[in-house]
This record gives sequence, C-alpha cells and structure tokens, in this order.
Amino acid sequence: MIKLPYDTGYLELPLDPGGRVHVLTAPSSGYRPEGRPEELVRQSLQNPVSSPPLSAMVAGKSHIVIISSDHTRPVPSRITVPLLLEEIKKGNPRAKITILVATGMHRPSTPEELTQKFGEEVLEQVTVKVHRSQEDEEMTFLGNLPSGGELWVNKLAVEADLLVAEGFIEPHFFAGFSGGRKSVLPGIASHKTVLYNHNARFIASPYARTGIMENNPIHEDMLWAAERAGLSFILNVVINSQKKIIHSVAGHPVEAHRQGCAFVHGQTAVKARPADIVISTNGGYPLDQNLYQSVKGMTAAEASAAPEAVIIMVSRCRDGLGGDHFFHLLADYPSPQAAMDRFLATAAGDTVPDQWQAQILARILLKHRVIVVTDPALAGTVRQMHMDYAPTLEEALQRARSMKGRDASITVIPDGIGVIVEQDGGKV
Repeated sequence: MIKLPYDTGYLELPLDPGGRVHVLTAPSSGYRPEGRPEELVRQSLQNPVSSPPLSAMVAGKSHIVIISSDHTRPVPSRITVPLLLEEIKKGNPRAKITILVATGMHRPSTPEELTQKFGEEVLEQVTVKVHRSQEDEEMTFLGNLPSGGELWVNKLAVEADLLVAEGFIEPHFFAGFSGGRKSVLPGIASHKTVLYNHNARFIASPYARTGIMENNPIHEDMLWAAERAGLSFILNVVINSQKKIIHSVAGHPVEAHRQGCAFVHGQTAVKARPADIVISTNGGYPLDQNLYQSVKGMTAAEASAAPEAVIIMVSRCRDGLGGDHFFHLLADYPSPQAAMDRFLATAAGDTVPDQWQAQILARILLKHRVIVVTDPALAGTVRQMHMDYAPTLEEALQRARSMKGRDASITVIPDGIGVIVEQDGGKV
C-alpha cells in the first residue's frame, strides 16, 4: 500500500513499489536538522550571508518595516518574527516597527488570522498593516520593470528607513522557488504589477518552471522589483512536511535566498520516472483546500508523464473551486486549445486574475488526460473544466488502466508540491 495525503488524513493506493510502479519522494523526508527551530533561526541571524548583522543595520533607523507572508502560507512566524524583533531591539530599542502583511492578490487577513499567525505578544509590540493590492492610493510608482510593466509597490515599504522580509523557501511551479524577492512582487505590489508579471508569455516560457530561476522572466522581474523597493535583509526558513523548521538563512536578499534555494533543491530534487499513469497530490491540508491550488501538484505529475499519459490528481478541495475566474477561464471555452489560444493572444497589460493558473492547467490538458479524485460536490465543475472525475482512488486507477492498459507503468508522487521533478539536463 502507498499512502497519499488527502485533507487531514490519507488515502491508500493498493499498489506496492517495484516493477512498473515507482514512487518519487523528496530526500528531505528523512532529513534531521542539527538543532531546534529557534536555534536554527538564531544561528542564521548571527551569521548572515553577505550582509552585516541586522542589529547593526538598524542603528539610526527610525522606522523599520518587516514584510511578512499572509495566512495562506505556513510560515512559522510565531518563531521567526519574535527573533527578528529581538535583533532589531538589540541594535535600536526605540525604532518604530511595522509588519506589512504581504497578501499579494489574496483577500486581507482577518484579525483572528493575524493573532493566530503572530501571537498576541508580537501584536502588542508592533503596528500591523495588511497590504491591499487593489487600493491604488496606497501604492508608489517605482518605474518600469525590465519587461516593461509598471512597478507599483506599497508606499509603507518604500518610505521605510529599512525594509526587511521574513518568509519561507519551497519549490514554486512558475517562479522557481518561493521566498526572497517574492515578498515584494507579488507580496506587496499593486494588482496591476502582479497581473503583468504573471502574463501569458512569461507563463509559457520553458524556464518558468519548478526549481528554475536562471532565464526565468518572472523571477527576473521579481528580482528587479525587490531591489528597486529597497529590500535590504531577509530571514527565510525551510520547513518539512510537518511544517517544522529544518533550515534557516538570513542576510542579503539575493545571496541568502540563493543559498536557501540550493538547500531546498538538495532536499527536494528527484529524477523523473516517465510513466503511462502518474498519480500526484497537493500534500494534503492546507494546500489541497481547493481545485485552484491543486494545479501545482499536477505540474509535478506533468514533469514525470510519458506522452499522452493519464494524470490522477488526488485533492480533497474542502473549500471547493478556489475562484470563479479560474473556472470560467476554462469552462467557458469548448476545449483546452481554445482557452490556450485566448491566453496567448492576451497582451501582458490585459492579463486577468487567475489566468496563469488556468493557462498552466490548459497546458497540461493539451498533453494529458486528467482524472481528479476529490469531493463529489465538485464532479460537475471538474468535468466542465475539461477534466474527468472519480469518486475513489481505486476507480480512478481502474479507469486510467482501461485507457493505458493493465501493464501500464505508474509513477506515484505522494507530495506533488514538495518535490522538484527533474528530467535529463536538470530541467522540468
């Protein structure tokens, strides 16, 4: 039996590894860090990469802004933020400190979510502001990105005497990796800037893939945005499947992030095993909350799928679809090809919300049949979006075998967003 994360539990796949069945799991599943989470973070702050210590950088600064990820990201801010505050107060006990919550284009975090994320003790020490990407009056224009798009960033960050960011690094399905520069774009950028950065031409780039930053046009614009906004210091952690810190980097926004990404690559990169049937997940709750997010797990399957393979995506989707825009961008077209043609004909400045996710799903559907094992309430929605639905994993496997044969090769990826699936040459 192979256990696949599903919501807060597991589904059991009645297969055993071996023969024509292969399982791709990240090396980090057996990694044991040398120290407790707090110790790892402290060590990184005491030994910053290509940067003076934060305690030295804050000297003479009257207003310090810390960019922090929002409620949708499992960053252990109850550990990281208190240690950041400790460093700042060591060097400048009277500095005004504001936490700017990087929502990107997500909804604002609620007071309850902020308390859960930071803890009351932190909230009593700082001012907290939630980024609102649609509020133009809260943005400052910083020029044009290398790609030509306008860079609008939250003015709180731009007006700070020192801009710091905390976050985490994991594989990202079109930016290469999360963390670092992503705190600024999309984190605290205007919706106009985010939409331009996520345009169809960039998403279509062969370099806009998991684990790739070199020549990645999305990453390149993000780097420029972070530098232009004045991001000076980062604290980024790496977490395991239990959301526990196993590594931490701090210091220069580019160099520290690069070191963190190298660690993540070493802990998550696996070689593709191209197969006729590929089964993937989103790693269970909270990342399999909706169908929109589940596209991420599908890209791991795509990277290990033989031509015209069947992909089985296992995702609970307790919150349903994840966005009406996402649904209509595929369901309103007669085929994935028709939808793709529309995406590619859309100018960068005309990008609409969720277009990138729908484009990536269309890309997968143009090459593979997708069967989704999910909440029965989504059966009709899944079919309208040009995928198949199965109520159980067993039925999905039976249906896939009816298409590809009883002797079809099978690759199973228990955590599709926790691995970088590399083909020959190191590219997905």
